[in-house]
Amino acid sequence: MKSSSLPAKILVISNGKGGVGKTTTAINLAAILAEKSRVLLVDADPQGSATWWVEHNKQSMGFDLTQETNPELLEDLRKITGYELVVLDTPPALGSKVLAAVVPLADYLILPTPPAPMDLTVLIETVKEAIIPTGVAYRVLLTRVDQRSLGEAREAQKTLRELGIPACDAFIRSYKAHERAALEGMPITQWRGRNAQAAAADYRQVINEIQQDWRK
Repeated sequence: MKSSSLPAKILVISNGKGGVGKTTTAINLAAILAEKSRVLLVDADPQGSATWWVEHNKQSMGFDLTQETNPELLEDLRKITGYELVVLDTPPALGSKVLAAVVPLADYLILPTPPAPMDLTVLIETVKEAIIPTGVAYRVLLTRVDQRSLGEAREAQKTLRELGIPACDAFIRSYKAHERAALEGMPITQWRGRNAQAAAADYRQVINEIQQDWRK
């Protein structure tokens, strides 16, 4: 991995609702980005799910981890050196002080959400209240997509775009592989069970889209 003396690019993973695949997204994006860059994952969620995931298995994830939930300290993220990328897993609370502190600092946001109408409603509220006013670049990422109902995901993408909300072309299909990788304390890229390659490929497509946006 390369190190850098330049300020790290900050990628924030956020949603005002829990249970949407936020931590899974943070862990797996950090792991893939760490294949070519020096990455720090910041667990800013008081629930500490990302920290539990990483510490559950002491083998290398490829990235470094720190846990920090103090909004005042998180405001110093721009002072971090030695990393090319910082990925933040944030709490599922739209009005949290953590979100208020880190979203304006972000270079880019990924907003994971399942495609179900109720989940989309909360996500759209998050975008309007907490994301658009900051002017930070972002994309919605559809997660937990049932392979038997891919049409629902495509319809959700269409709805978001009609509202002027950018959505990733890629989406994250629902595989048991994600749960099992988490239970074994590893990113999907290191897990070797059934559907692991397909599950990892979904996240690699997301990384490709993010990096295309960064080159614009």
